[in-house]
Amino acid sequence: MSNIMDVATEDNLQYQFFPVSSGSVQFKVRAPNDAHIALTTNPQESDPMYEVFIGGWGNTKSVIRRNRTKPEKAEADTPGILNAGEFRGFWVRWDSGIISAGREGEAIPFVSWQDPEPFVIGFVGVCTGWGATGTWKIEESPEFDTPDQLEYKFGPVACGSLEFDYRGPHNAHICLTSAPMEADPMYEIMLGGWENTQSVIRYCRQKPDKVTVPTPGLMNPNEFKKFLIEWRCGRLMVRDGQTGGVLLEWQDPSPFPIVHFGVRTGWGARGQWRIKHYSAPGGQLPPSAPQAAALYASPPGYPGGAGYPAVSPAAAAAGGQWLDAAGGQVPPGAVVGGQDVSGEPMYVARAQHEGATLPGKLVASHGRAYVPWGGIENGKDEYQVLVGGFNNWVPSSGSAIPPGAFQAGQSEDGEPLYVGRVRHEGSLTIGKVQQSHGTCYISFAGQELGFPDYEILMA
Repeated sequence: MSNIMDVATEDNLQYQFFPVSSGSVQFKVRAPNDAHIALTTNPQESDPMYEVFIGGWGNTKSVIRRNRTKPEKAEADTPGILNAGEFRGFWVRWDSGIISAGREGEAIPFVSWQDPEPFVIGFVGVCTGWGATGTWKIEESPEFDTPDQLEYKFGPVACGSLEFDYRGPHNAHICLTSAPMEADPMYEIMLGGWENTQSVIRYCRQKPDKVTVPTPGLMNPNEFKKFLIEWRCGRLMVRDGQTGGVLLEWQDPSPFPIVHFGVRTGWGARGQWRIKHYSAPGGQLPPSAPQAAALYASPPGYPGGAGYPAVSPAAAAAGGQWLDAAGGQVPPGAVVGGQDVSGEPMYVARAQHEGATLPGKLVASHGRAYVPWGGIENGKDEYQVLVGGFNNWVPSSGSAIPPGAFQAGQSEDGEPLYVGRVRHEGSLTIGKVQQSHGTCYISFAGQELGFPDYEILMA
């Protein structure tokens, strides 16, 4: 395990906060009762926030609360769950609005609740109270189990790699998807399958497999094995995490943006996992700009901002809105419109520049959005991100703007600007379409580049 942090909490119900960059936190706590965990967007007690109370009410029950208000969203009887004389291990996870808490070594949570209006979590706070002081050991890279049931557990990715340790007899399955579910397109990597004799790469759950490699004895039920999966410009590679040697490799001629991963075991196997999925391991895939801080966003619910044009009625009817963000923040539901050369997803964004509102791209790991103007790529620390239910792109060229195209901004002269994208140098890059120029402009490698053929976003 890594990033272990020791924390002492007094009997004062005051949270101590620290940033998180994944969808879970694992910890051990020694306390007689009332171990409280807060999940927030900022390092303070402010709405929106979730609270998980473990061993409350005299160490008899545990609950989940939202925004510090009753009634509880979920509660469970957990008598004696904490102990003042020994450390007890727990995990708390959040994914697609599902908040859950469980005991170390147990895959099934003892309390969980799904929020119909989830928010992005950037910080975790811990405290004790109601007569209790506590000692905590907090770990950011959790270990968890997968049962023998061929059901994926999903988490987000924010760069072009996934590093993990796996301990199990065979059949470690990993999927890479554009959503937290089994939906095409998707890649599947099956390591140590067929009774630990071979490994494969599969596309869209279809046979024949794209790659099949003999890997006898690859997995071990008594020892963790380390692996690294990388994706860049459609090139998918699986490496031995110890030697760096390539185990499997395949080039997808039509790659898609990868936003989530899933893991599972099956065919008689149970597995234990340790996963790192928010930072490029060992410098294998360094970002082309400084790494962003933890990915958290301001609370959703305020479309538009000072100086920005409003969303068009057609876009609003389709569920689209613009949310203010900064520093690499990605609001929930952000529209994925492309992918960087590293394979990282690219989001539809816009920003103000020289009196214009310019559509452009957001690559979260860069910590900023980029908009094309004046022949160069212009980085913006503050920007807006498109959030909504539409993501329909149609081919176009020149000045042929199809009816229903999504207007996302305007030039300094007041001309409407639309969202376009083009394939360039192994990327699918988002930019602006300016009808009077008959061109889609993108920002790329410090330059503004123009293309007469492009795809345009429809409302």
